[in-house]
Amino acid sequence: MIPTTARAMLIVSLVFVCIGGGFWAHAFWLGRRAPTTPVLSPIITADALQAAFVSVAERVRPAVVHIGTVQVARGQRPEMGPGPSQDPFFKDFFDQFFGRTPGAPRGEFRQPGLGSGVIIDKRGYVLTNFHVIRGADSVTVRLSSKQEYRGRTAGVDPKTDLAVVRFEPPEDLKVASLGNSDALRVGEWAIAIGNPFGLDQTVTVGVVSATGRADVGISSYENFIQTDASINPGNSGGPLVNLHGEVIGINTAIVATGQGIGFAIPANMARRITSQLIDRGKVTRGWIGVSMQPITADLAQALGLPSTKGAVVARVSPGSPAAAADLKQNDVIVTFDGTVVDDYHHVQRLAADADVGKTVKLDIIRDRAKRTVSLKITEAPDSAAPSPEKTPDR
Repeated sequence: MIPTTARAMLIVSLVFVCIGGGFWAHAFWLGRRAPTTPVLSPIITADALQAAFVSVAERVRPAVVHIGTVQVARGQRPEMGPGPSQDPFFKDFFDQFFGRTPGAPRGEFRQPGLGSGVIIDKRGYVLTNFHVIRGADSVTVRLSSKQEYRGRTAGVDPKTDLAVVRFEPPEDLKVASLGNSDALRVGEWAIAIGNPFGLDQTVTVGVVSATGRADVGISSYENFIQTDASINPGNSGGPLVNLHGEVIGINTAIVATGQGIGFAIPANMARRITSQLIDRGKVTRGWIGVSMQPITADLAQALGLPSTKGAVVARVSPGSPAAAADLKQNDVIVTFDGTVVDDYHHVQRLAADADVGKTVKLDIIRDRAKRTVSLKITEAPDSAAPSPEKTPDR
């Protein structure tokens, strides 16, 4: 039997061992735990996002301009018949109401228009939409400083609804930079800047709702960015910007029957077009000479295709590069010079962007067998752009 004193000392020792072991185990566990990542408070995150929006607005707004146009209509307006319009007392009122500018020759009526643009070159080049300046007899460029300058059309491309206007500024200009629209992801922030309803320098915020939108019915070559950033009449030609302050698109159209559905021309497409308009005053596109149709699930099954990717040749133009390469109706184009084809719009864009005179290889499927053909790109013949079916937001 253990004496009482010895028993007490043993109990005390065991208590200290347990306490010490507990502290050691706790320290060991803490040492092995992965370092925790600091969690930012919602307030800090919101402040950072707000600061980003403010920074982008301050950086890009000086490069956004108001574009005013005047189209002169010559001819006699329809007679209103007997009534107040024939009374000299009301004559000035009716003339003003129907667009006749005071002091203008009798029978001449001026139709004003407005839109937006973005300065892309210090020499005074402004990127905008073709439909903003279409038919204009005069163009005015108004800067964010409210200074106004007479503009002239440097080049237009109706097939993409893009145009370049130039003016002669006396001072250095704030210029916006074009970003890489091919890197866009759905859900990224998008900031629209423009002059909706003449309200200069308006900033609205949304997200990139979709990319690669086609079959919209706005232009011949469509690859639109869809956004829910608020776009209204007057925003046409203004920039769609990312959080880095880079222009990712040119705001072009809205769906009149919907809300939060706007379309912008991708910056990469705009870059290719504007460089040609500035250098040559026109756009040269490649052409292979085929009409194409989409591949439906039923058509893919009938042609023995593994998927609906690719484009079916519906017609081959006589004397075209496709005819020289012996392409035939119902051939399925699956690659274009090494690039896998998504759909017929993709083939159209790849052909248009190809250099004139370049020889390209097409992988096609004919009678369920794969083969490769070569053809030489030629310049696309001029043709009128289709009339817009959606509502431009001019």
